[in-house]
Parts: sequence; C-alpha cells; structure tokens
Amino acid sequence: MLKEFKDFIAKGNVMDMAVGIIVGAAFTAIVKSMVGDLLNPIIGLIVGGIDFNNMFVLLSGEGEYASVEAAREGGAAVFAYGAFLTAVINFLMVAFVVFMLVRYVNKVKEASAKKEEEAPAEEAPKGPSQEELLIEIRDLLAAQKA
Repeated sequence: MLKEFKDFIAKGNVMDMAVGIIVGAAFTAIVKSMVGDLLNPIIGLIVGGIDFNNMFVLLSGEGEYASVEAAREGGAAVFAYGAFLTAVINFLMVAFVVFMLVRYVNKVKEASAKKEEEAPAEEAPKGPSQEELLIEIRDLLAAQKA
C-alpha cells in the first residue's frame, strides 16, 4: 500500500494539483485583500459609507453593538449578512479571474494547434530508390568480375 501511495504521489497530475492548490491559496489571499481593502471601501463610498463587514442583524442578546465582533464578544447571536456579501464578492472575483485565465490558456492552445496544422510536415529523408540500389549492386558486381 505504501508503494502504491508513493506511485500515486509521484504522478505528474498530483504534483500539478498540489502546485495549483498552493498558488490558489496565495491567490485567494490577494483577492481577499483586493476585495476587502480596495473594492469594499469604494462600493461603501458609492452606497453612502456602508462597511459591508459590519452589516448584521442582532438575533439574540440585548444592546447596541458597533461591529459584528463586538456583538459576538458580547455573546449575542448575529446574522452577519455583510460578511456573506463580502464572501460572495470574493468568490465572484476569483471565479472571474480563473475564467479569464482558462480562456487565455485555451486561446494559446488553439493558436499552437493552428501553427502545427499550418506548418508543412517534415518529409522523411529520401534515400536511393529501389531501382537505384539495384543498379548500384549490378555495377558493383560487374566491377568485381572485371
């Protein structure tokens, strides 16, 4: 079983997948920062200074809380729909960028395939024909007799 596992891990697809996961995690951090630090403030400014991350409805507990974190620390149950909106925006951004990346890779593959189709096929190196070989053998035999 250990040998089979080693063979499985050593396959190229598994290594490609691992690299994809690592790059995806790093990319997710970049997109999260872009959404949280760049897009949400701009959207909040457009809609009147609303901070999505602090948009919530108090489900249980008493009092007024300035943020979701303060409400949770106070033991209140909250419906944090702003955090959900941020997660949806994050997802849409990641999905869009992955779509654009796949689209670009497909275009590159198609262009490469077209170049291969358009390129003339290399001809096999030509050697002497059967008749030329027979003539050469005949001449060699005639030279040996003489």
